[in-house]
Amino acid sequence: MAILLDKSTRLIVQGLTGREGTFHAKQAQAYGTTVVGGVTPGKGGTTHEGWPIFNTVGDAVEQTGANTSVIFVPAAFAADAVMESAAAELRLVVCITEGIPTLDMMRVLTFLKDKPRTRLVGPNCPGAISPGKAKAGIIPGHICREGRIGIVSKSGTLTYEAIHQLTELGMGQSSCIGIGGDPLIGTSFVDVLRLFGDDAGGLLDLFDGSDGDGFGMADRARRAGEWCGSTPGSGPAADAASGAARPRGLRRQVIIREFRDR
Repeated sequence: MAILLDKSTRLIVQGLTGREGTFHAKQAQAYGTTVVGGVTPGKGGTTHEGWPIFNTVGDAVEQTGANTSVIFVPAAFAADAVMESAAAELRLVVCITEGIPTLDMMRVLTFLKDKPRTRLVGPNCPGAISPGKAKAGIIPGHICREGRIGIVSKSGTLTYEAIHQLTELGMGQSSCIGIGGDPLIGTSFVDVLRLFGDDAGGLLDLFDGSDGDGFGMADRARRAGEWCGSTPGSGPAADAASGAARPRGLRRQVIIREFRDR
């Protein structure tokens, strides 16, 4: 079953009037996502590519019924954009922006502790897609195929690679989530496993960190494996960590583990 995004998604784009925001809003709409508008401070009351533009997320939610936001704003303003969406009580905020200062993200995560209705995916992530239903972010829709396998990855490129290879094998996906490569992110591997819950299909986890991110892949694999093994109905899962082909000195430990139903 799909998680995070489905046919009920009503998406706003923070930074819609910028180049990246415009391009990916059009891609999302073409894929079938209900894109209801954009937010660019100072441009409220105008339209862009046929979409209404609002000064604040609160205005956009009030006038369009938006429940999800995707953020394409410069790193200096991205933390405030996330907190603004959380203050408006959006259920999902997907932050694509990379390069957000760690101190800014500490403020964001502290702010989100008092906003339990909002889930943040990212930052520095490719976003999320539920094939055949909706997408928010930069994952190409044409490589996806609707099905029953869920994907979660820390690496954007390997998210696309896993999706494409599964599609080429005739194996469709329920939802694909790129959680982001920064040290401080809103949603973890285990968080996504919990969201998939009792999904009737399989679950493919790509445990791929970023060099220097300070997190051990072995520990992530262990914690996710323990969760899968101890949670009734969690379904089978395959976990893969890449890095064997990296040059010596940049190589990371490679761990491939399988967890089966108990």
